[in-house]
Amino acid sequence: MSLIEMNVFAEERIATLALNNPRRRHALSYALLAELEHAVKELAAKRSVNVVIIQSSGPAFSSGHDLTEVLDQSPEDVHSLFLACGQTMRAVSHAPQVYIAQVQGIATAAGCQLVAACDLAVSARSARYATPGVKIGLFCSTPAVHVTRNIGRKKAAELLFTGEFMSAADALTYGLVNRVVDDEELEQETWKLARTIAQYSLNTLEVGKRTLHAQWQMNDDQALDFATEVIARQAADADAKEGIAAFLSKREPVWKDRSPQD
Repeated sequence: MSLIEMNVFAEERIATLALNNPRRRHALSYALLAELEHAVKELAAKRSVNVVIIQSSGPAFSSGHDLTEVLDQSPEDVHSLFLACGQTMRAVSHAPQVYIAQVQGIATAAGCQLVAACDLAVSARSARYATPGVKIGLFCSTPAVHVTRNIGRKKAAELLFTGEFMSAADALTYGLVNRVVDDEELEQETWKLARTIAQYSLNTLEVGKRTLHAQWQMNDDQALDFATEVIARQAADADAKEGIAAFLSKREPVWKDRSPQD
């Protein structure tokens, strides 16, 4: 059984990657992480879609690492597991596509990390989020990296030091997710957001994503200098020229990564 189900909707330039291990609450096992990283890199190489939705089903979006792969394993094996998780999160961050987490149920530990690693997140109203490693003597150090880059330090510290759940409403307030919708509208609203973004040039989305990730690590002056160089270079790109010409001519643009028939 495949642990990741990929579906590509070519006409809409949207793909879905469904976590498929409901018996283990979609735990991020070594095998699932390997399949997810492979799927992310495959889509990145093909460049056939602009937006990717990560989703699952049942009472959990993802419960985090499969703890049976941590308990009583050698330090080398445990280190390899956490390295694999980090590599998968990096693959999502480095992919040209915009990644949206479609979250229902619980997203805990590395499952919460996956939500935080995605560019955007749409949450069911009943969804809940936690980094509960402190409760089992294994502080959520790696999930903390992405979570603390989404929400403020004090709220992140509260999540990490108490291990308690955060509601979808609080996740929206503190910046872990972008939208909270009624449970029955989750898929519809996620696709609505995906379609809005998927209409744009993948080249432009990629430049934007890479610029955002890079400038977040800089101070204001460094970020402004860096972004000025990026936008000046991008102004000479074919998509920028096409987009500006289309705007001035009051017509729809035809991006170079999309044929006129699309």
